[in-house]
Amino acid sequence: MWMYLGLLAALFLGLHNLCKKHAVRGNEVFPVLFGTVFSGFLFIGSFYVLSVFYPEYAQQNGYSFQKIDWQTHGFIFIKSVIMASSWILAYQALKHLPLTIVTPIRSAGPFFTFIGAIIIYKESPNLFQWLGFFIIIFSVILYSRIGKKEGINFKRNKWIFAIIGATFLGASSGLYDKFLIQNLSLNPQTLQFWFFVYTILILLVILSITWFPYATKRKAFKFRWTIIAVGILLVAADYFYFKALQDPEALIMLLSAIKRSQLIIAVVIGGLVFKEQNKRKKLIPLAGILIGVFLILYSN
Repeated sequence: MWMYLGLLAALFLGLHNLCKKHAVRGNEVFPVLFGTVFSGFLFIGSFYVLSVFYPEYAQQNGYSFQKIDWQTHGFIFIKSVIMASSWILAYQALKHLPLTIVTPIRSAGPFFTFIGAIIIYKESPNLFQWLGFFIIIFSVILYSRIGKKEGINFKRNKWIFAIIGATFLGASSGLYDKFLIQNLSLNPQTLQFWFFVYTILILLVILSITWFPYATKRKAFKFRWTIIAVGILLVAADYFYFKALQDPEALIMLLSAIKRSQLIIAVVIGGLVFKEQNKRKKLIPLAGILIGVFLILYSN
């Protein structure tokens, strides 16, 4: 069951990436990021309010929220810091790079998660899982060569380093999620609610320094409906991902790989919607990434 939940998470992540590209394109990055996080908070917050006024109904329908101690709040705050940093780097990169370049680099995330899962959680890969991950990495290298034809130098472009940093932090957060869900026994909605609370506070501090004091930047911000959609889709994706992690048999390395199937939506549909270059050539390394994911999924 946890694998199917992972596929649902991938579906919503793919749609989330498409909306995110539209929301941030030619727009101010920090207020867009804040708007998406705030939209997600309002969405999950509505369930929190319902659980306060109708606790029995919430319990019966599976969205009751746990009461947690200050130490657990501290652990969730750490996740907010990691993900806020990852999102800031990713949104800046997404503003300046094609979606069909950003998404495949982000697909290297499972490799970092894979290594962490072996070292931290002692998850044991087999030959086909190793093969699958190396195919994914090789496919990402192919994408980098295609990116050069779009005027993107992977050695000198700072946004490439930004998206690599975002990918590493995102993978670290994925490993940390397993600790929060399985070791601290947090349910998905409780983790999501407080994560959004602390992330909003972090972004408000950043905005008060980099955006609120500057009138020209405030005027440059354009509100788009996709800002709201990004937040809601993120809540949906994370909810199914966290539900999958609640299964004691779930392997974080495989879940991370399953989520890469979002590439089908992000690269194929995104390439058509945003009219990006070299779509056909990008299908070749895309196929390699999907083969790598297939090997991991069906290696057992």
